[in-house]
Amino acid sequence: MVCRDRTPSIMSESSAEAVLDRPGRAELPDTAALEVVDARTHNLKGVSCSIPHGKVTVVTGPSGAGKSSLVFDTLFAEGQRRFVESMSTYAQQFIQQLERPPVGEIRNLLPAVALEARNSVKNARSTVGTLTEIHDLLRLLFSHLGTVGCPEGHGAIRERSREELVDDLVEGEAGERFTLTAPVVRPETGADDALEELIRQGFFRVWIDGELVRLEPGAAWKKSWDPLEIVLGRYRADPEKRTRIRDALEEGFHLREDLVIARSEGGETRFLSTDLRCPLCGEGVRRPVPPLFSFNSPLGACPTCSGFGRVMGIDGRLVIPDPGLSLEEKPIAPWNSKSRRRYYTRLRKACRERGVPLDVPWEELPEEDREWIWEGGRGFKGIQPFFDRLERKKYKMHVRVLLSRYRSYDRCPDCGGARLQPEALAVTLRGETLPELTARSVEALREWVGERGWTGEERARAGDVLDLLEERLETLHRVGVDYLTLDRTARTLSGGETQRIHLATALGSGLTGTLYALDEPTIGLHPRDAKKLLGLLRELGDRGNTVVVVEHEPVVIEGAEHVIELGPGAGEQGGERVFEGSVAEMLDSGTLTARFMNGSGSELARRHAARYRRESGASSAGEELARKPPVLEVLGASEHNLREIDVAIPGEALVAVTGVSGSGKSTLIEDVLFEGYREWAGEVAPAPGRFREIRGLEGFDEVEMVDQSPLGRSSRSNPITYVKGYGALRKLFARTPVAEELGFTPGHFSFNVDKGRCPACKGTGEEEVDLQFLGEITVICDRCQGRRFRPEILQVRLKGKTIAEALDLTVTEALELYGDYRPLERRLEDLDRVGLGYIRLGQPTSTLSAGEAQRLKLAGFLKKRRKKSAGRLFLFDEPTTGLHLSDIALLYKAFRELIRRGDTVVVVEHQLDLISRCDWIVDLGPGGGHRGGDLLFSGPREQFLAAEIESPTREELRAHLGM
Repeated sequence: MVCRDRTPSIMSESSAEAVLDRPGRAELPDTAALEVVDARTHNLKGVSCSIPHGKVTVVTGPSGAGKSSLVFDTLFAEGQRRFVESMSTYAQQFIQQLERPPVGEIRNLLPAVALEARNSVKNARSTVGTLTEIHDLLRLLFSHLGTVGCPEGHGAIRERSREELVDDLVEGEAGERFTLTAPVVRPETGADDALEELIRQGFFRVWIDGELVRLEPGAAWKKSWDPLEIVLGRYRADPEKRTRIRDALEEGFHLREDLVIARSEGGETRFLSTDLRCPLCGEGVRRPVPPLFSFNSPLGACPTCSGFGRVMGIDGRLVIPDPGLSLEEKPIAPWNSKSRRRYYTRLRKACRERGVPLDVPWEELPEEDREWIWEGGRGFKGIQPFFDRLERKKYKMHVRVLLSRYRSYDRCPDCGGARLQPEALAVTLRGETLPELTARSVEALREWVGERGWTGEERARAGDVLDLLEERLETLHRVGVDYLTLDRTARTLSGGETQRIHLATALGSGLTGTLYALDEPTIGLHPRDAKKLLGLLRELGDRGNTVVVVEHEPVVIEGAEHVIELGPGAGEQGGERVFEGSVAEMLDSGTLTARFMNGSGSELARRHAARYRRESGASSAGEELARKPPVLEVLGASEHNLREIDVAIPGEALVAVTGVSGSGKSTLIEDVLFEGYREWAGEVAPAPGRFREIRGLEGFDEVEMVDQSPLGRSSRSNPITYVKGYGALRKLFARTPVAEELGFTPGHFSFNVDKGRCPACKGTGEEEVDLQFLGEITVICDRCQGRRFRPEILQVRLKGKTIAEALDLTVTEALELYGDYRPLERRLEDLDRVGLGYIRLGQPTSTLSAGEAQRLKLAGFLKKRRKKSAGRLFLFDEPTTGLHLSDIALLYKAFRELIRRGDTVVVVEHQLDLISRCDWIVDLGPGGGHRGGDLLFSGPREQFLAAEIESPTREELRAHLGM
């Protein structure tokens, strides 16, 4: 079996028991090791290596050295191909055939599972709870142990036998004296004949509109009498009347299946039923089953929002973007066009009649006046009716476009965002509804499950579900994602969080004899939690699995049982196996990774720390920063788990925002600071996180958020075009003698215009072939052979290279070849400065990793030369993702270049090497989720290291520097 970004289900009880009962290291496969011979994928240069089974092997090396090419594009790809080939010929016709990777031989390859550091979940219904299958376990618990409640809020409901109903009536549940009636449903046909038969049987008294009515033979069954309550008799709560009451109930249940009504003389009503029915309101509910608690099932989903928890509406912030404008200044955005001026005319007239001032800002108008303008009133149709009319014209394209500008998703008014229908929300488990439990973090739910003190009877009814739930929560805690809430949408998770969740699922699956390929599982993980993750990886190995990890984190490398290092450089300079063996042997080998790791956590680390202080003057610089007033202040940040914190950020400094995963770092920088800036700048953006005030935004020319989102999906975008260097390269080609002789301009050397690009593939180098029922496939263009340009354009050469060959050069090669042309050299140097010297100039940006895309964005900022006096504020989200220790040194120099120009750089970061070089530390914590959100420290790095605070980051940083 081969699986990518997916792990097998763990709902099998037998598999779960196998996992729990397996003692120590499982029996290893007969073969000693997985052997790779002569791998040549991408830049690999005939790499041969041996990966021991049942152990954790780390593949490391500089970024671009070929690690992913070896692990994923060779090992996993070959395993996937063999899996497809093992299927029947019939099944293979529905699956894309995979090419064999360029490798001499792979021996002893196991079934493979690839867990990559990317989030491929796009479904808005998928949550952390459904992704980890905890939601499924909770649904089973609620269906077996849940207490059913009345959807109208009248308390718990339980099934009662007929004898119990008789006991309750005899004991006075319906009062001292009561009347029993049976509500009979009016048949669609023959209603009068049915009533005549009831009267003939002696049921001539009925209860209508609170009164006892006697019917005579021949009476008609009116349509309003539906149901018709047939009076069974009047009784007194007396043990001696028990037999009569029981007979009356039996008679009533015969007339109306399982429902009898008891009416007391005081006017109170009780509904008697052996089904799950509320005795106070008569509302019947279904017996709890797992689909009832699923928002993906029609049985359980809220009918209003269809289980999404949100409904589409109109966003008032978009309709009135500037509430400081008065009605006279036309604040209503959709009416500010020539074709809708009449709406303002009607509004002014209506406001004069009502006495609403036209010169007062919208935000200062009384609430009732604003509501009147929005909803409309007598003689005036407001903003909401305007949009309601547009909704009826959605068949027109321009109307749909107009509505899309003012759309928003609001919490469902019926379920309150819980996604489930009232019947499911009425079921509780130990006083908690299912949405209330899923709103908790993994850590909080773990504590809740452990604190309940489940009885033996409850455990017997739950079977193995409780044990599986406790095991799964414990595993998620160990992989470092216990701060995540179970109802968080899965598509909002980072790649590292998604990978660790899949890893936790893999641990619960009980698979043995499997090859696990992981791509930097420590992304987004605090160094403290990286040690827990290492223990889980070893546990996978102990179960008889082979674990191969692409990793840069020193903690994981040091804990590996086998190390393979590729290098010595990146791109064309990489692709070679420079080391293979144990960690101790690697540290003595003198490789690039060994040199950097030997400078951490030892006497050399103290020397490095002293060198950093000498180079940057950290002590004096930190004191100077502390004396200066901050250029930016975020006051009263309280979004998510932030607890009204005030954060000061100095100018022209490298600032690190640190803390364990889930402590509130991204919330502070992205949701509060950046979105607050966008709102302040008047941009149309999501509402920012809650804060009291942000001071100092006017002191920056611009604020840039540099996250790990992809640059785009277009194959025409590439690194050289992104940094605006393609124009300089085309000018160079246009100046060659051959180009001048043929009359070629710089435009001829562009694959985006007709005069230069291949007419067959339109400059993409590929063509799509429609295979009818097999879909479309992409093949290399026959005419240009993937070179993108017309044949006559490829006649022109610059230093022996055509324009197509020039785009195939790496940044380092292009610098050597065309470095004497200053306009192009500057752009290439910016790419090389951020550690992207190994990528090719024409490589599509859609193929770059998240870390490479982020560094390419940084190179784009380096090329800009500021013209204004104020600096820029850069906000980076874990810029060291995917970087080797040597590349982090290059990244640090690029940050210092921005600061030298007068900019301020803020990084959300876990990587200790980079944190140790920052000028200012903002530390949040001390834990994640509800245990985080506090400001532990804000100040110079040296003061942070010396501070007496409970900070996991401070402890790890001091250990890293050997202090």
